[in-house]
Amino acid sequence: MKLIIGIGGVTNGGKTTLTGRLIKNLPNCCVVHQDDFFKPQDQIELGEDGFKQWDVITALDMDAMVNTVKGWMENPVKFARSHGVTVSPASDGSDPEREIHILIIEGFLLYNYKPLLDVYNKCYYVSIPYEECKRRRSTRTYTVPDPPGLFDGHVWPMYLKHRLEMENCGLDIRKSINLAIKMAFATHFTSVMCNSHARFVSAEYLDGMRTKDELYNQVYEDIQNSLLNVL
Repeated sequence: MKLIIGIGGVTNGGKTTLTGRLIKNLPNCCVVHQDDFFKPQDQIELGEDGFKQWDVITALDMDAMVNTVKGWMENPVKFARSHGVTVSPASDGSDPEREIHILIIEGFLLYNYKPLLDVYNKCYYVSIPYEECKRRRSTRTYTVPDPPGLFDGHVWPMYLKHRLEMENCGLDIRKSINLAIKMAFATHFTSVMCNSHARFVSAEYLDGMRTKDELYNQVYEDIQNSLLNVL
């Protein structure tokens, strides 16, 4: 059994920290970080706002990212071993179809790219207020340092723009709701329409102002409950 989990949301919301704890404690769990697919700096366009456009989907090699996800879907065992993840051996006489393999896809624009929308079995969205996001951003050190004014002039406006796009075209993340799960994991569905293509996707809102332990426990327990329902 394969499960693909999306952990998206605002920059500096705690996505990577949460993901790091999950992959250590979930069985046969691999991860794909969207940040690993940024294009070289010389390929990032200069926008009308005067800043390099790092916080837009075109700054990422999404074809390569999708191919990486497909590689896991085709052979999660081979993918895991090639990425240094120890695969737990199946119990004697167990049904291979019931072996659990999990992929976490983590990033800030997970739900703005249509080819990825259909792969998620579970979606989470982390959010924090403007003031806290700006504070956390100011404490981070990036390979390409933030120029003065980048947060207010580009990062936050792009976050608001992309969140609105998600709400209009794929995900309902405005309320703290019980997670809807697709396919075999489904209990509740939210049907939305995107460019005339029906989508059945919803995400659980995660309050990034909660402690790291609280966020981890919330998501870990939710995933475990979902797995128990289908085993």
